Amino acid sequence: MRGDAPSLVDFFSGAGGFAEGFRRAGFRILLGVDNNPAAIRSFKANFPEAVALAMDIKEISGALVEALVGKPDVVIGSPPCEPYTGANPRRRQDPAERLYEDPAGQLVLHFARLVGELKPRVFVMENVPGILDVEEEIRRVFAQAGYPEIYFNKLLAEYHGTPSHRLRVFVSNIPLRPRPARRTITVREALRGLPEPGTRNVPNHEPPPLSPKKQRRISRLKWGQAMIYYEGAEGRRLPNLIRLDPRRHAPTILGSSRFIHPYEDRFLTVREQARLMGFPDNHVFLGGRDEQYNQVGEAVPVPLAEAIAREVLRFLGNG
Repeated sequence: MRGDAPSLVDFFSGAGGFAEGFRRAGFRILLGVDNNPAAIRSFKANFPEAVALAMDIKEISGALVEALVGKPDVVIGSPPCEPYTGANPRRRQDPAERLYEDPAGQLVLHFARLVGELKPRVFVMENVPGILDVEEEIRRVFAQAGYPEIYFNKLLAEYHGTPSHRLRVFVSNIPLRPRPARRTITVREALRGLPEPGTRNVPNHEPPPLSPKKQRRISRLKWGQAMIYYEGAEGRRLPNLIRLDPRRHAPTILGSSRFIHPYEDRFLTVREQARLMGFPDNHVFLGGRDEQYNQVGEAVPVPLAEAIAREVLRFLGNG
């Protein structure tokens, strides 16, 4: 890594999918912050050169960041999406309440506060499309932080080399228009080359437990069919435990989602789900199995993060 490479701090880092994409593009990762103990342990394992803080973002100040790692060129972050997503049946009816009154929703305000204190050349904040319900409020918050012109960039992960669907909004102070990949990657391609679950030299590839009853139910599912449905916001019926169609990209990987192997009557391993998010096989996930699945599902897909990072590099004059 060049010493003159642009530097980056990552708030709400999780296991580091967003940062991994920027590292691939040539950024120096200085700092990751997350209040989830397992996630920040994973971040540190994957970015040993960076400072990893297991802290609540509300307790972080720009002065603390600069004292630890200096002033970064770029700030990225993924505040919790639960207050804004339509998949949350307990989402508040009033969009403004999601931002100003929901404790998790308020973390967007703390991200903006830190951006205002650190004054990076570029910031990028990821969230679900539901964040657009408070677009004007967010514009006002970032204007107060010193960024009067911001962009709401809607990007599809599968258009940028990710083997799964994901529509996300990236709020930034520069336009982000990465060139689409030539084609989408299928589930079959993404899973190709992995050994059988339980192989020792592949991290996070242990087979999840499966009762005989569930295995019988799985055996009856065809490609694209779901074993269960759950209720989202406004009574929407959403699928889970889907048998993947190997000819297509996967549906959206979520922290709560599990997928069924296209050819075998079993759930995907954490490693297989990580493949569908574009993680390299040496990117490890620590903690219990459910925590590992959550770290994968809550990440920014690595190929999409890299496409964004290269747009940022071009703006900075390093591309």
